Amino acid sequence: MTDIKFCGLSTPDTVDAAVAAGGAYLGFVFFPPSPRHISPEKAAGFTARVPTRIGKVAVLVDADDALIDAVIAAGIDTLQLHGTETAERIAAVKARTGKAVWRAAGVATSADVRAAIAGAGPADRLLLDAKAPKGATLPGGNGLAFDWRLLDGMRLPLAWGLSGGLDAGNVGAALAVLRPDFVDVSSGIEDQPGVKSIAKIQAFAAAVAAA
Repeated sequence: MTDIKFCGLSTPDTVDAAVAAGGAYLGFVFFPPSPRHISPEKAAGFTARVPTRIGKVAVLVDADDALIDAVIAAGIDTLQLHGTETAERIAAVKARTGKAVWRAAGVATSADVRAAIAGAGPADRLLLDAKAPKGATLPGGNGLAFDWRLLDGMRLPLAWGLSGGLDAGNVGAALAVLRPDFVDVSSGIEDQPGVKSIAKIQAFAAAVAAA
């Protein structure tokens, strides 16, 4: 089965629900403009609830070393870089922290996909999301999907995940077209921005299992 990353969790009950639903990764957002933003101190309480077999991912946007150190101290084991970080910055973060580093990139065209691959540098995984609309505050988590056919037949040189507008109603269709290593869901398991739904977490996991 394709792994699931439940992202943007911000309450104990939804963290527990994501664990119970079989999430392989749980994502926590450290970006103040996001409605899903939490502090490293709050994250520490959540990561303590998560079994060691489940990855704990920090979603970071052009974060400085101080914030990266703070989230690692809070129990994060994977750093997802979702800003304008270069391949050189990815390499530097990886070398300095010794943690797994993922590169997240917004795409809308085949050229965007090729640029995302080229810019991933030594990243352990690549997360392909829908490109944010012009003027958007958030680089991801906007509830938008991109044309999955862009990736049909394309061979990616590293493990990768699919994000962008996924929910229980369409993830099966996405997985019928593609077989990513994991799918990433945030807005698709919310009742409103930043407010996760336990029922939608469960429904998403069931849809992936059935695909």
